[in-house]
Amino acid sequence: MATAPLWIKICGMTTAAAIEAALAARVDAVGFVFAESIRRVTTSRACELAAPIRGKLRCVAVTRHPLPEEVATILAEFAPDILQTDYADLATLQLPVTLEVLPVLRAAGPLPTMLPSRALFEGPQSGTGAATDWQQASRIAARTQTVLAGGLNAENVGAAIRTVRPFGVDVSSGVEAAPAVKSVMRIAEFVAAARQAAAEIDR
Repeated sequence: MATAPLWIKICGMTTAAAIEAALAARVDAVGFVFAESIRRVTTSRACELAAPIRGKLRCVAVTRHPLPEEVATILAEFAPDILQTDYADLATLQLPVTLEVLPVLRAAGPLPTMLPSRALFEGPQSGTGAATDWQQASRIAARTQTVLAGGLNAENVGAAIRTVRPFGVDVSSGVEAAPAVKSVMRIAEFVAAARQAAAEIDR
């Protein structure tokens, strides 16, 4: 039986060239970081970058432990398609029922008894290039739709997909030529490698 196509997100967008590369690679979503990070952007800059892809790619607002007023500003000024934040943060936020949320589960933290219907799984810190625990991710992916993140690149994403069998993959530093500088070539290589591995599993 055929499975759903692999969902692919490129995170930490800071330039128009990276946006164009993601669009050319036909990924599903791009992430704009509003948490403390070298890839952090303002809401106005995120709006500029996202303008050409609205309605074509999902725009994800990436946060971590945000204050309610920070989230309110992001929603009002940027209007993301998806809000990504740590699972524990959701208890402190009042979000519109129409807003899609991508909760983050971390390898070092406790997991909820009832997993969300879809979640992103990564290591203790985001955007570091450190690989997460694929075996733990595999166990979670067997229970819910899991987007695998953490230390992925074109060289290892195939093995990660074959091991974890995730719903999707998320990459940031693994497609960069320098910190916070995305490489057009590396984005294309990552997406091609990920799709090839997913296609082999689906045969």
